[in-house]
Amino acid sequence: MRGDRLVPSRYSVSRRVRRGRPRALTGALGSPLRVGGAAAVLLLAVASGAREDSEPAAPAEQPDTVLQLLEFIRVEAQEGSRANRARVERFRDARDERRRMLEDVSRELATERDRSDSFNRRYERNETDLAELAERLRARVGNFGELFGVVRDVAGNTVGEVLDSLVSAQYPDRADVARRMAQADELPGLGDLRGLQLMLLEEMAQSGQVVRFTAEVTDPAGRKTLGEVIRIGAFNLVHDGKFLTRDPDSGALQTLPRQPPRRFLAMAEDLTDASVDTVAMAVDPTRGRLLEMLTHAPDLPERIRQGGYVGYTIIGMGVVGLVIALWRLVALQGADRRLRAQLRSSTPNADNPLGRVLGVYAEHRSGNLDALALKLDEAIMREAPRLERYQGILKVFAAVAPLLGLLGTVVGMIITFQQLTLFGTGDPKLMAGGISQALMTTVLGLVVAIPLVLLHSVVSSASHRLVEILEEQSGGLIARRAEDALGDGQPG
Repeated sequence: MRGDRLVPSRYSVSRRVRRGRPRALTGALGSPLRVGGAAAVLLLAVASGAREDSEPAAPAEQPDTVLQLLEFIRVEAQEGSRANRARVERFRDARDERRRMLEDVSRELATERDRSDSFNRRYERNETDLAELAERLRARVGNFGELFGVVRDVAGNTVGEVLDSLVSAQYPDRADVARRMAQADELPGLGDLRGLQLMLLEEMAQSGQVVRFTAEVTDPAGRKTLGEVIRIGAFNLVHDGKFLTRDPDSGALQTLPRQPPRRFLAMAEDLTDASVDTVAMAVDPTRGRLLEMLTHAPDLPERIRQGGYVGYTIIGMGVVGLVIALWRLVALQGADRRLRAQLRSSTPNADNPLGRVLGVYAEHRSGNLDALALKLDEAIMREAPRLERYQGILKVFAAVAPLLGLLGTVVGMIITFQQLTLFGTGDPKLMAGGISQALMTTVLGLVVAIPLVLLHSVVSSASHRLVEILEEQSGGLIARRAEDALGDGQPG
């Protein structure tokens, strides 16, 4: 049975027919009957359909008569009907259950929607009430609102100043009051205002004090030591004769990795070892920023390195020229002393130019006057190169040094333009190297050339003076020899 109808199955009938062949059935009178083929097929199909749709049951005995078969089929049909009704009841119960669940969910959804609408209405009412209360607050506060804004601005500025102040190195937690007032959402109380006033007055008072206190100091190597720190107002911090800097974020005191020039360090050392009331000290009005900038300024070795190879060449030339000039000045001063000693002596001495010229005169004084004059001129010409030795090198160095400076300038400008070509003008620091080389070579060339020109002039003047003394003495000797010859009546 499929659905609620009996559908004859040809396959199932034929199978039953094969399994149990039609046998003789006993009628009501007990006479043997044979069931016709159509009736047997119909009965077997109904029984087969009922057995397929019903629940499995225990196997029954094979009916032997038509009445037993009919009874069997009737029982099977009743069981199938009960199973179908039970299935329909289960479907209806499930449908009713789903319907009840849907109704419950619908009721809950409606309840939640009502709650949402209620909350929305309450939110709108609260927004309206808050706007009205805020307007009433502004109306009642009046000028206090402007005061509140001013106090917040002042407190915010005070927080920045206090955190950057060197006074906070001694009092690290004094910015809490100003920070709380700067972040407040309501009018400050009288106690907070007095605290802010005291903080500002304390900052002004401490700016004029020189105080010693103990704090932890970090050296450039990262080692931390506990020592005495001297605070000069809100301007400088000194520890062990060296300047300190303070990190505004962490509040740590650090020794400057590179100290300012020696004259400032000498002041810091004097302040550290001060035994009197008044000591000269440099004050940084920018609270350490100017001092830190001074530490970044290049010193003399760094400036020399900026000149590059051209700068080193100029310096080497200047050193060589300076050595030559000093050597020649010392030699000429010695020659001048010996020459003046020879002027005071009548005996020729070969350790000085004049003595050697007088020696030539003494050797040839008995000869012809003209020959004697020529011999003396020869002796002076022999002494002059010795006195004027290396003056040409000094002159060349004095002339070449500015040219090398100009060469370094050109090279530096070439480097600068190459940087501009590669990187553009976005970062001026990229051009600093070439410009520094250009300027430093020019400076070095002038610094070397000017002293060499002066030294060359001094050395040349000294040697010319000695040569003039030799010529003067030679002319005097010739004149005396001529007078002696005229007095003796001999022809010149």
